[in-house]
Parts: sequence; structure tokens; C-alpha cells
Amino acid sequence: MAINRPLSQLSHPREMVRHFTPNWFTATMGTGILSLALAAFPLHVPGLRELAEGLWWFNIGLFALCSGLYASRWIFFPDSARRIFGHGTMCMFLGAIPMGLITIVNGFLTFGTAHWGDTAVRIAADLWWADAVMALACAWFVPFLMFTRHDHRLENMTAVWLLPIVAAEVTAGSGGLIIAHLGATPEAATMLYISYGLWATSVLPAMGILVILFLRLVLHKLPGQDMAVSSWLSLGPLGTGALGLLTLGSAAPIALTGDANTVIAQAAYGMGIVGATLLWGYGLWWLVIAVLATLYHLPGGLPFNMGWWGFTFPLGVYSVATLKLGELTGMAFYDVMGGVFVVMLAVFWVMVTARTVPGIWGGNLFVAPCLSAETGMRDSTLASDTAAA
Repeated sequence: MAINRPLSQLSHPREMVRHFTPNWFTATMGTGILSLALAAFPLHVPGLRELAEGLWWFNIGLFALCSGLYASRWIFFPDSARRIFGHGTMCMFLGAIPMGLITIVNGFLTFGTAHWGDTAVRIAADLWWADAVMALACAWFVPFLMFTRHDHRLENMTAVWLLPIVAAEVTAGSGGLIIAHLGATPEAATMLYISYGLWATSVLPAMGILVILFLRLVLHKLPGQDMAVSSWLSLGPLGTGALGLLTLGSAAPIALTGDANTVIAQAAYGMGIVGATLLWGYGLWWLVIAVLATLYHLPGGLPFNMGWWGFTFPLGVYSVATLKLGELTGMAFYDVMGGVFVVMLAVFWVMVTARTVPGIWGGNLFVAPCLSAETGMRDSTLASDTAAA
């Protein structure tokens, strides 16, 4: 049925702010990685570079809008906003904030340097340090909430558990890109070693989560249709982990100079390619599982929700990692597969965006699960929150 006026399914426009949750930042993750993947596409397509940069600019505006709305929720509805820390699923999406920001950071290097030169690099580096702090906060604080406040059960586990963990390795991979522009400076060397620490902070716990997820799937079978898309999230830590090793390995010879560091730099470069190849192979296994899980649920229908953005970012980082492997190894099959993955990513992005826009217009996507216990009390709680603000 056609929706005639905006936000028609909300009792009041202010509900859009009160129900704005961090999972909306997954749209900035998906849009940002699509812009970067299109820029890395192995074939020359007229206008593709301009389209990629246009998406990057659009994503900056989207991230700013999401940040404004989420900040407004904390300002005007602080009691409702705090409830996210007690919600075992929605809390995981806090990791989407630094991951969405890092796609903009990388865009300053891919697109911004042509316009602003070294200024774009400086902006990217400064934002990177801020992003690293946010990523580490998610990597430590959210799991601690899982240990102390949330009620989790193995049968209810999904790959969403990965979201707060993966943010740190996404930041690590970006560090390698920035170092290539900073050159042999003390900041570059510091960023290199911190990035390897971020990588380990993320990839190693993520590997443990994937093992538990495998056990959960064996014992309790696939998640329900409403969480079917979460299977794609398993690809995320492997794609970003591989990409991080490649970018940091390539950056090490730039940041580390002198005879004493030559061996370390060469080892980092070789380890990057070998390690990324191993993670890429593991990621291919999870990619096939994600495709099969989606096809398994497809006949019964997949109910649309914001979780559909899980189709985009994990596949996007895996696509970029695949293309980077092709660049560094010279193996053509990586370029071919990477190109195919980018096309899949573009199709998914168009599909998910086409379903998201009507949900935004009507307002039905603005639902905070952490407020679900308020059934029948939305208006009274809204008035209470407004008075408290």
C-alpha cells in the first residue's frame, strides 16, 4: 500500500529520534565500502570513478545525518538511549559507528588527495586516531557488557557478536593505507605498530567467535529467517583481517627504515601476503556457507529489516581484499573473482537501498528493540523523556 505522507507509521515525528539506533550506521558502512570497491574495480569503466566518488560524498552526508540523529537521542531522550547497554543484540551495533567512519577516512585517501593533497592525508590521519579510540572502546566495553549484564544463550547466538570486535581490525587496515602517504615519519612507525595491535585485538577474538558460531550452527541449526542475513557477517573479520595484513605489510617498508628494521619490514610484507591468502581461503568457506544459508531461507521469504545491510560491508571488504591480493601477487584469478564480488556488492546495495528508502519515508524502520517492553506506553514514555530532557 502506498505511503502518502512521511513518517506516517510513527505516532509522532520525535519517535524517529527516540528510536534511532546504531544499526543505522550499517548503511554508512555498506555505502562507504561500495564507493571504495568501485574505485578499485579492475576494469576501466567510463564514469565509474566519478560514481564512486559521488557515493563517498553521499556517505559523508549520510554519516553526518546518522551521527546527528543518534546524538540527538542521547541529548533529548537520555533514559531511552541508555537502555542500549542492556540489550544483547542492539548493543553490538555500536561497532558500526567506527566502521562507518573508517570508510570515509579511506575515501579521503582514495578521492580526497586529488582535491586537497596533503591536507586530505592529514584529515584522514587525525580521524584515524579518533576512530582507533572508538574501535577499542567497542572491542573492550561491549564484550564486558556481555559478560556482566546481557543474557546470552548459545542457541540464540548469531554472527552479530562479531560487530563490536571487528571494528578494531577495520581501523588497522586503514592504518596501512595512511602510512603509505605519511612516509618514513615517527607517526607512521607508531601507527604501524599500533595497527598491528589493533589487528590482533580484533582478529584473534573473532576467530574464537567463529569457532563458537560453527558449534552453534551444528547444535541448533541456522538462525531464523529474520536473522538469516547475519550469516554474511562471518565474512567480515576474514576479509578485513586479510586486507589489514596486506595494507600493513605493504606499508612496513615505507614506515620502517634503516638496517635494523629492514628484516622486520620484509617479514611483514611476506607475512602479509601469506597470511592474507590463508584468511582469504577461510573467508571463501564462510562466503559459500552464507550463500547456501540465504538460498535455504529464500523460498520462505526473508523479512526485510536493517539487518539486510549485512549483505554489503562484509562482502565489500572481502572484495577489496581479493583485488588487493591480485595486485600484490599478480594472479589474474583474484582480479576476476574480485570483480565478480564487486558486481555482487553493487547489486546487493541497490536491492537493500530500494527496500530501505520506503521504510525511512514511512517511518516503520525506526524501531528500537531495547524499547520493545514499552508496548502500549510509547506516548507516556515519550512525554516523560521529553520532560527529563
